[in-house]
Amino acid sequence: MMEEEELEFVEELEAVLQLTPDVQLAIEQVFPSQDPLDRADFNAVEYINTLFPTEQSLANIDEVVNKIRLKIGRLDDNIRTVVRGQTNVGQDGRQALEEAQKAIQQLFGKIKDIKDKAEKSEQMVKEITRDIKQLDHAKRHLTTSITTLNHLHMLAGGVDSLEAMTRRRQYGEVANLLQGVMNVLEHFHKYMGIPQIRQLSERVKAAQTELGQQILADFEEAFPSQGTKRPGGPSNVLRDACLVANILDPRIKQEIIKKFIKQHLSEYLVLFQENQDVAWLDKIDRRYAWIKRQLVDYEEKYGRMFPREWYMAERIAVEFCHITRTELAKIMRTRAKEIEVKLLLFAIQRTTNFEGFLAKRFSGCTLTDGTLKKLESPPASTNPFLEDEPTPEMEDLAMEKGELEQPRKPKAPDNPFHGIVSKCFEPHLYVYIESQDKNLGELIDRFVADFKAQGPPKPGPEEGGAVLPSCADLFVYYKKCMVQCSQLSTGEPMIALTTIFQKYLREYAWKILSGNLPKTTSSSGGLTISSLLKEKEGSEAARFTVEELCLTCSILSTAEYCLATTQQLEEKLKEKVDVSLTERINLTGEMDTFSTVISSSIQLLVQDLDGACDPALTAMSKMQWQNVEHVGDQSPYVTSVILHIKQNVPIIRDNLASTRKYFTQFCIKFANSFIPKFITHLFKCKPISMVGAEQLLLDTHSLKMVLLDLPSIGSQVVRKAPASYTKIVVKGMTRAEMILKVVMAPHEPLVVFVDNYIKLLTDCNTETFQKILDMKGLKRSEQSSMLELFRQRLPTPPSGPEGSSSLSLLTPTPEQESSRIRKLEKLIKKRL
Repeated sequence: MMEEEELEFVEELEAVLQLTPDVQLAIEQVFPSQDPLDRADFNAVEYINTLFPTEQSLANIDEVVNKIRLKIGRLDDNIRTVVRGQTNVGQDGRQALEEAQKAIQQLFGKIKDIKDKAEKSEQMVKEITRDIKQLDHAKRHLTTSITTLNHLHMLAGGVDSLEAMTRRRQYGEVANLLQGVMNVLEHFHKYMGIPQIRQLSERVKAAQTELGQQILADFEEAFPSQGTKRPGGPSNVLRDACLVANILDPRIKQEIIKKFIKQHLSEYLVLFQENQDVAWLDKIDRRYAWIKRQLVDYEEKYGRMFPREWYMAERIAVEFCHITRTELAKIMRTRAKEIEVKLLLFAIQRTTNFEGFLAKRFSGCTLTDGTLKKLESPPASTNPFLEDEPTPEMEDLAMEKGELEQPRKPKAPDNPFHGIVSKCFEPHLYVYIESQDKNLGELIDRFVADFKAQGPPKPGPEEGGAVLPSCADLFVYYKKCMVQCSQLSTGEPMIALTTIFQKYLREYAWKILSGNLPKTTSSSGGLTISSLLKEKEGSEAARFTVEELCLTCSILSTAEYCLATTQQLEEKLKEKVDVSLTERINLTGEMDTFSTVISSSIQLLVQDLDGACDPALTAMSKMQWQNVEHVGDQSPYVTSVILHIKQNVPIIRDNLASTRKYFTQFCIKFANSFIPKFITHLFKCKPISMVGAEQLLLDTHSLKMVLLDLPSIGSQVVRKAPASYTKIVVKGMTRAEMILKVVMAPHEPLVVFVDNYIKLLTDCNTETFQKILDMKGLKRSEQSSMLELFRQRLPTPPSGPEGSSSLSLLTPTPEQESSRIRKLEKLIKKRL
């Protein structure tokens, strides 16, 4: 019992002394120990077993117990000492806190004393510096007063000197003095209430007014605007007067410039009056030669008289341009009926050359000067008739293969003087537009006459299907007109020229292209293609000759060339014209016209080949298919169709080699036309015996293989047919094969036959089912019951764009299909 009680006590003690891992770790860090008794996971049993591993070791038990009791005694002493020490620590802490509070109170008292002493020191400093601040303010006011008195002395003396120099016309000294006086006067704006200051300011203004009047009078005397007195030469007085004018009111400078330029150009107004012979456009060169001489004369005589920053030479040239533009506009309005195209172009060329000369000579900085009338913004184009003008050879090269100039990003004009004179010709550019209208009309007529005289292009490996030469000639002329007109104006005249371009693009499409397409009748028989459907078996259809096929392909290629080049022409016109007018350039209608010519050409080629195959299909529908006794090679009508395809398609393909996409369109349109027509004639073959159906199935497969090979038939280079074309052929011809397989299937039992039809054709049309029954040669009594069963067995129409008429080409052959159909498929594979 004692042992059990001791064990329970030990367990309770361990539970009480259980410490958290964090506390245990802290103890180990502060008091590291290797003694097993200090470990957190101490196990008494294991420890005893360590002390007494064997029975013999129990002999020392008394010694071990004494050691443990001694150790327990030391631990008790240590614990007692620590507990007593903790009691003393609390008392020491309270005593330390009290001492700290006393120290803080003493520190607070010392800080308060320091603060009081600082306030006293600040007050003492203020009293010491009060007199110094007063002295500083006094010094500042005294300095300002002395400076103002000096300025006043300078102003008074300067005004006296200015008035004296003005009376003596000492403009050189006045220029230097006046600027200084005006600068000094600015310091007295806030003192204008003082009578003496206001009086000095008024004297300065009066001196400026007198200087302005005096300088204007000197220039009027030297360069009189009226009378016969010759203008005086340059003088140092006038040169200095210009320096003074720079300082005076800007209106003085403007008046000097205006009077000098007016006097300098007065002779020009007399020499080139409207009633003078030299005033007309044919002698426009003399105007520009005159101003060039005047500019040279100005530089020699007056170049140093006016300050460089006045740009007098440029101002003279600009004013000359304004006068010339006004005078030319006036005389052209008066004599508008005398303006011819050559004369107008001559005048424009000479004028733009002169504008180029001005651009090389001057910077154009005065064009935005408020003293002169600002010119309208010049169009965004380079100077037309300078060195950059394209030559005809360059234009022809650029137009080769339908490529106009590559569009470039619009940039600011290189010539700031562009249009400063030539703008006056713009209202009369209708003469140029009318001339181009007439020239283009004559050009189209010449194209028509040449085509009639030379006839259609001869068939050949190089000539057949080529673009008509007249097309390139037309666009070369368009290019020249566009470049020339853009050099004359990029405004409304460009819109008018675009309208002319549109007119003759349509005329070219109608007269040269559509007008020369072969008719759908032969040259000998005169029968239309539609009448071929009524031809008897063995008759030949009206067909195009090889020359007509080549001509059609040539017109198609030409229309494709025109379509691409018209699009480039539209882009180039939009680049040339003013930005505000870009939206009015639209050649979509003309591009649609050429697209229509392309479609018509393809349709004619399809109709020709389709019509050539019509007699063969008619012959197929008139054959007695119920009397066919055995399956042989392909039928004669298939051979006829293949022969026509082999005759036409290689010619068309070779002549459309440069426009491969349109040859593909031709193939697709022919397949879309021929296959439905073949199926229509297939339904006319009735009644059909089992052997006859087998022969038709063999013929259908042969036609399917030929159609799949149609794009590369007769070609040495075998190309894979386009996927879009192959899909059309496979879908259409597979439907024809499915129709024949349904015809070959036994009609009994009825349910199997109807389900077989629905599964193979997926056609829920009662009319189609009726045609199948007619092909099988069933009687009306049998058909009525089958039709009733067909209506009952129809599945629910599936949702989707194709509905119940969708065709499943991957439907497997049903198990009920007869063995004769399997044998026929093996025969077809063997033949292939």
